[in-house]
Amino acid sequence: MHTAKRFVSRLTRQTLALVLAGGRGSRLHDLTKWRAKPAVPFGGKFRIIDFPLSNCVNSGIGQVGVITQYKSHSLIRHIQRGWGFLRGELDEFVELWPAQQRIETSWYEGTADAVLQNLDIIRSHKPEYVLILAGDHIYKMDYGTMLAAHVENDADITVGCIEVPIEEASAFGVMSVDDELRITEFLEKPENPKPMPGKPGKALASMGIYVFSTQVLFDELMRDHMDGETSHDFGKDIIPSVIRRLRVTAFPFRDPVQNKPAYWRDVGTIDSLWQANLELIGISPELNLYDSHWPIWTYQEQLPPAKFIFDDDNRRGMAVDSMVAGGCIVSGASVRHSLLFSQVRVHSYSDISDSVIYPDVDIGRHCHIRNALIDRGCRIPEGSRIGFDEAEDRKRFHVSPKGIVLVTPEMLGQDYPHGL
Repeated sequence: MHTAKRFVSRLTRQTLALVLAGGRGSRLHDLTKWRAKPAVPFGGKFRIIDFPLSNCVNSGIGQVGVITQYKSHSLIRHIQRGWGFLRGELDEFVELWPAQQRIETSWYEGTADAVLQNLDIIRSHKPEYVLILAGDHIYKMDYGTMLAAHVENDADITVGCIEVPIEEASAFGVMSVDDELRITEFLEKPENPKPMPGKPGKALASMGIYVFSTQVLFDELMRDHMDGETSHDFGKDIIPSVIRRLRVTAFPFRDPVQNKPAYWRDVGTIDSLWQANLELIGISPELNLYDSHWPIWTYQEQLPPAKFIFDDDNRRGMAVDSMVAGGCIVSGASVRHSLLFSQVRVHSYSDISDSVIYPDVDIGRHCHIRNALIDRGCRIPEGSRIGFDEAEDRKRFHVSPKGIVLVTPEMLGQDYPHGL
């Protein structure tokens, strides 16, 4: 046991993690009009980027580069404020690596190009292994076990993977593996995904997590760079091109206690983001934010506790089957099966249900809101009805395929708040 722990600890100390956080997140529509997808709030007090960063810290990986590009101001502010606690004298850091045109006079043109353009920085840290992560997924994962599997399998590249329903698999890289988990086929976003043997309703999908032995990474990035016909993307180009030449293995992400596929969410649409937030409200949610053994770290303001006021029969401040963050005041209003981020104000005689309310939202009196996702800083006018008449909602707001109403300050004719 202790030998195994020391083995993993040595591997994590020799690993540099790169979090790809420059994504536009266009499927989130107006929610990412002024922020990168990894900066989107999640879970009442966090941002999406906090999950892969927390996984690194909790796994013992203390050297992390965050590669940014698209509208990264709020993401940069968040990381500067919340992720400066690592010890520089121990060579631990979370560094921001914005697009700098270090190699080419262009911005990042793909995930592989984003790493290539920072090759000199990577070399300066002299890692044995490079862990490449997507900055826009929600999950808790010990990367040490994946690094150990990479070394024990004598792999050149290891790809994190998870089982997904076959009808959803066309949104991912889909792979086939042999009995030793060596990848034999890899197709990025195939129209007709191949099911897993013995599991016709499931496909084995890439999580966008890769472990590279460092020299292999350098060689393949340069090979891809010299090929003018590629899109310079790990999933589309590099992984499919190496499975015949190199030893590329899969690492199935499973719950070590229950021995089943572990919790992992790609919150890339309004529907999936809304659903993943509201899943947290359940009695025993798959993602346990109250787990002291694997905390999710973040920047948070110093705020007073949430407050619920008035107890009259027609004016009772209450929240049922809900999560309510610090600084919120529910004043003579009803909140049911909803998630309220910090400093939300819900005024008297209003009713909120099945909704996700981002920070600093002010909901006026006599409002009725359901099946909604309200963006940061919105001031909902008194008497508003949202989520009850789809035709009326579509005139002002964005309505998702499953009927979730996205409301942003711009849609209400209001300015976006500072620090979005």
